[in-house]
Amino acid sequence: MKRFAFFFLSMSLMICTISFGQSKDSSAAMRMISVDSVRVKKVVVDTAGKKKHSPRKATLYSAVLPGLGQVYNHSYWKVPVVYAALGITGAVFNYNRKEYNKIKFAYFALINKDTAKYSQVSPELKKFVDAGDTYSLQKYRNEFRKNIDYSVLFFIFFWGLNVVDATVDGHLKEFDISNNLSLKIKPTINTLPGSAGVSFVFTIGKNNAHKSTRMVY
Repeated sequence: MKRFAFFFLSMSLMICTISFGQSKDSSAAMRMISVDSVRVKKVVVDTAGKKKHSPRKATLYSAVLPGLGQVYNHSYWKVPVVYAALGITGAVFNYNRKEYNKIKFAYFALINKDTAKYSQVSPELKKFVDAGDTYSLQKYRNEFRKNIDYSVLFFIFFWGLNVVDATVDGHLKEFDISNNLSLKIKPTINTLPGSAGVSFVFTIGKNNAHKSTRMVY
């Protein structure tokens, strides 16, 4: 009876020891899983929090304000070029507009024979007014009006070119130009019997992900 009691007590202690050890191991495993989960979660947050370059924003910015899309693309050197192109066409438009208004004033003063306005005619146009040359005044007036139209078109063209440049540059920001890009020329044997050729392998790498394209000739 004493032997049985001793045996029973020994078995009970052994079971308690094993249970305690398993409980301790389970707690340690849970802590490891918890730490790993936190680490994984941290990586996900860091990855998701990274701002991605948006070509659409670059397009909208340049459409609203020329050069702003180039600033968003970090192409700062293009901003002076954009404003130089728009500034020159704007200055040409302003010059043609002023000349057109002066010639128009002299032309209508001569047509209406309003001698009171002759003194207000620009000095370079007085000779046409004094000679009664309405044909030359009308010709110059039409010429500058055409130049105004051209300068407006060029201004719109350069504005649109500024938007296109921002859009293309925005897309190229996502284009991979890392050292993982490579071209390898390798000999290859075609599956057809008795045929051989040369393979061109293009390896494109982005974010450590490699893609290969094989062209066999």
